[in-house]
Amino acid sequence: MTTRLSRTMSSHSKHDDHHSDSTADTPTEEPQENITQHISNLARQLSRVSTTAGNELHAFSPQPGTMLDPNSPTFDPRAWVKAFVRLVESDAGAAPPRSLGVAFKNLNVYGWGTGAEHQKTIVDYPIDVVKYLVGLVGGGKKRRVDILRNFEGIVDEGELLLVLGPPGSGCSTLLKTIAGETAGLEVGPDSYMNFRGIDEKSIRRSFRGDVLYNAEIDCHLAHLTVGETLSFASSAHSPRHVPGGVTRSQADTMMRDVMMAIFGISHTVDTRVGSDFVRGVSGGERKRVSIAEAALTGAKLQCWDNTTRGLDSGNAINFCKTLRLQADLVGVAAAVAIYQAPQSAYDLFDRVTVLYEGHQIFFGRINEAKQYFENLGFECPDRQTTPDFLTSMTSPQERRVRSGFESSAPRTPQEFAERWQSSPQRKALLQEIAAYEANHPPAQRLEEYKSSRRAEQFKNQRSKSPYTISYLAQVKLTLWRGWRRLLADPGFTIASLIFNLIMALVLGTMFFNLKDDSSSFYYRGGLIFFALLFNAFASQLEVLTVYAERPVVEKHNRYAFYHQSAQAIASYIIDLPYKTVNMIIFNLLIYFMAHLRRDAGHFFFFCLTSYLTTLVMSCIYRTLACVTRTTHQAMIPVSILSLGLMIYTGFTMPTDYMLGWSRWMNYINPLAYAFEALMASEFHNRKFACAGMVPQGPGYDDLPANSRICSVVGAEPGSSMVDGDRYINMSFDYYNSNKWRNIGILLGFLFGFLILYIIAAEHAKPPRNKGEVLVFRKGRMPPNFEKDHGDVETQATNRPIVAEKVNNNPSSGLTAGASVFHWEDLCYDIQIKGKDRRLLDHVDGWVKPGKSTALMGVSGAGKTTLLDVLATRVTMGVVSGNTHIDGLATDSSFQHRVGYVQQQDLHLTTMTVREALEFSALLRQSAEIPRSEKLAYVEHVIDMLDMQEFSDAVIGTPGEGLNVEQRKRLTIGVELAARPQLLVFLDEPTSGLDSQTSWAICDLIEKLTASGQAVLCTIHQPSAMLFQRFDRLLLLAPGGKTVYFGGKFPHHLIEILTNIYRPRRAITDSSQVLRTQRRTPLSSRREPRRVHARDHQTLQRRRSREDRLAPDLERFTRVPRSQEGAFTT
Repeated sequence: MTTRLSRTMSSHSKHDDHHSDSTADTPTEEPQENITQHISNLARQLSRVSTTAGNELHAFSPQPGTMLDPNSPTFDPRAWVKAFVRLVESDAGAAPPRSLGVAFKNLNVYGWGTGAEHQKTIVDYPIDVVKYLVGLVGGGKKRRVDILRNFEGIVDEGELLLVLGPPGSGCSTLLKTIAGETAGLEVGPDSYMNFRGIDEKSIRRSFRGDVLYNAEIDCHLAHLTVGETLSFASSAHSPRHVPGGVTRSQADTMMRDVMMAIFGISHTVDTRVGSDFVRGVSGGERKRVSIAEAALTGAKLQCWDNTTRGLDSGNAINFCKTLRLQADLVGVAAAVAIYQAPQSAYDLFDRVTVLYEGHQIFFGRINEAKQYFENLGFECPDRQTTPDFLTSMTSPQERRVRSGFESSAPRTPQEFAERWQSSPQRKALLQEIAAYEANHPPAQRLEEYKSSRRAEQFKNQRSKSPYTISYLAQVKLTLWRGWRRLLADPGFTIASLIFNLIMALVLGTMFFNLKDDSSSFYYRGGLIFFALLFNAFASQLEVLTVYAERPVVEKHNRYAFYHQSAQAIASYIIDLPYKTVNMIIFNLLIYFMAHLRRDAGHFFFFCLTSYLTTLVMSCIYRTLACVTRTTHQAMIPVSILSLGLMIYTGFTMPTDYMLGWSRWMNYINPLAYAFEALMASEFHNRKFACAGMVPQGPGYDDLPANSRICSVVGAEPGSSMVDGDRYINMSFDYYNSNKWRNIGILLGFLFGFLILYIIAAEHAKPPRNKGEVLVFRKGRMPPNFEKDHGDVETQATNRPIVAEKVNNNPSSGLTAGASVFHWEDLCYDIQIKGKDRRLLDHVDGWVKPGKSTALMGVSGAGKTTLLDVLATRVTMGVVSGNTHIDGLATDSSFQHRVGYVQQQDLHLTTMTVREALEFSALLRQSAEIPRSEKLAYVEHVIDMLDMQEFSDAVIGTPGEGLNVEQRKRLTIGVELAARPQLLVFLDEPTSGLDSQTSWAICDLIEKLTASGQAVLCTIHQPSAMLFQRFDRLLLLAPGGKTVYFGGKFPHHLIEILTNIYRPRRAITDSSQVLRTQRRTPLSSRREPRRVHARDHQTLQRRRSREDRLAPDLERFTRVPRSQEGAFTT
């Protein structure tokens, strides 16, 4: 590896020398001022190089302001990586370098289906139990579903593999199989995988952290900041020996800062990560947080599954550049699935494979792929990128056959696979795999790899463990994270304490100041019972806490950050302060308000028993959460258990009344032992005055005392006092001698269930992979879907493509817009930690009926913020500016006249598609419209969005319900069903979709505009062909500043943006400008010469031309100042 790095660095040095030579060839006859400036620039460069040279072996302690300082605008990732490699190589205590690659052949992956999927009802669950038992003994009908068929390939050290294919083609399954994430799937027995001489079992068992699978969905703890999230990841993989003579904390912080600088998120260090429901960083920034977190694992073989989802083109390309950088300098091998790959990103890879419905139809070098398919008889259209051309091979509607090849070109996936199997490229691949096997025979490098891995691990960590830091260090680290989460979101804890305080006051008021006589016996028992139940059942919500953390814990376990049990222990400990404060507040109030036994010893015993009960029940509920797969599965046993514990405590049903067959429930009930202990503590050695003797009344007053008795259980004839011990013994069969015994039993329950909870947490399994399966109501499955159901690849084949249907029926029953929406000088300011921050800076624009406007910009530029402000959906900050509809200021009815399609697809999982649309139409359309017309309009929406095949499918969850494309169609349909009168906002509708589906979504947008709707749509990663689908462009720069607004005419746009950005290379395509000339994290830190659009003369001329093309807007916008709508939120 050292030789390879030296060779790589040498090649870069030659490149730098060549660049210097070319610079020296420039003309020497220059003005004196230019020569002086040139000398000054050289002096600064030499000074910077000198400073860097003195610190290049100290990557963890660079000079401030140098190219090795991640907080400096001159930071150079390549220089830092080189310095880091040299630092590690020069440190004798550092772990020896190691690398991984993989070669595979005859790779077959399949699952088992049991027929059609229907939505479950309560009747289905006992039937499923019977089917499961039958399946254990080998009965039941199962059908094999092939997902990957005879795959072959190789990704060696320092190589990048690009995986192309539409959703459902097997891209995710291939990456998961390489990374060992095959839960719910089966790998064929003849499949062969060689990780540079290390077998697959050893990789999964001992080196899980060295093989990474990064899923498409972002999963984080929303209330942690970006800095805290990445600090945790950096510390979790901190090696035993830190090179450079710095502390472990300094090294971890430096690694975090470097990753944040590389991915351009340094400015978010103190910002919450956020989620769909918690405000935080933007979607693109959150995606980069996920990438940085995965990169901090230091994995040697990395699998990235559609990681560019949510990123703009610039950041997507920079992500690929980062992979190229670590492959060249560190020898990392990576396989990346990208649905919309820009050409400049494609050129960074070494190899590419194309998948088509579970078949491999190509694997080879990137410069061979296009020619291979052209030789098969296909042609690449003008301005279509190579990755889009390769992906189009999987779509009959998109691929083009050259003239003369109509009869010989393959058409079906099987035909493509057969042509690949007989191709010379595949024969060359097999020879390369054979050479790889010869050079890396199984088990050859295992011991060498183990020794390198062992040198990284903490001394008290097992040598075969996949984790780096010790178990105790894992617990400490997760405790730190839990404490930070508690401080970041104190609202829930404080609200819970206030709620419990109110409940204590209510309960204490109900039993206020109980009398010290026999009339309070039942009330004292009832108070103790309710107090015990409240303390015990307060932990029920911890089931939801466990499930809220589970996706993150499972991801970190895949990354080999920590044991799942370490997180379980930390989570349990971090809740103890809250439980303690809650117990003190609640018990203190009810104990003394109700006038229970007022002495210190019995009060603290009451608190001890209640506290132990809370801890025991917490362990029980957490254990149930760990042994179940979903919240629905967990809440059923939790509810039944809570009911059983309450009934068999001993108060509502004393032990003498319990039937023999159910008496065991009382023996294993921790509440029963706690209740007996508390009753004994309250009544032991106490004499209570009798509140009523029997018989009494006229004619009984002269009876002797021994002829009368108190009316409560336990009273003695002739005595006016009732012994408390006798009362609890005769009423409940309780004895004071059992009090401390019961405390011991509670401690036994506590430690027993705590150990069970830790074991269950450690062995909790993630949900099994089910592929993409549609679920229908019984009797609602389409006949043509029944026979193919269960095969995810067949489902992918039948997904609708609307390109051929666009504008066939422009009206489609939609409400055509007739108004122009215009905004002027729009600003949006918020406060972040006491400092004002402007997110939108004097943004102007308009949308017209029947026209679509693309809103574009880098991640964090304010695209979604602008949509939120325009749609009046912001709930904090100050919004200023003017918004008009046909020249009149907007009013409170504006929200009802627009549709807003959010980026997140949020739906009720139990509803069908048709029900969701009908629900939106019935509630959001005008009450004057008849119900029948509303329902008929829903059918129009279903037809227009081509959702007929799955209109009766249950929405479900990803993997067991609608897929990504179908969910996006439904999200658009829900807004259209409301029949917006003015316009439709769409927030990144193509995010996470492949190029074919993105094209189909653009077809839908054209249908909307053809029907007279005005559309304002944010979009990222635009290809030249996709970009031309929109009528206007509004381009935002970071800080919410307008860079360009106008028509899409390429020559005008290129002229304006070229003058603004001054690119180094000639621009030939408008979308190329948008991808390459915006400020991006890995680009040069020199700011482009940006000029606000309104100050640019050329843009002014362009806008004047637009004004002449829109006389209606010109007429509407000239209104008196009194009608302008400046508004504040």
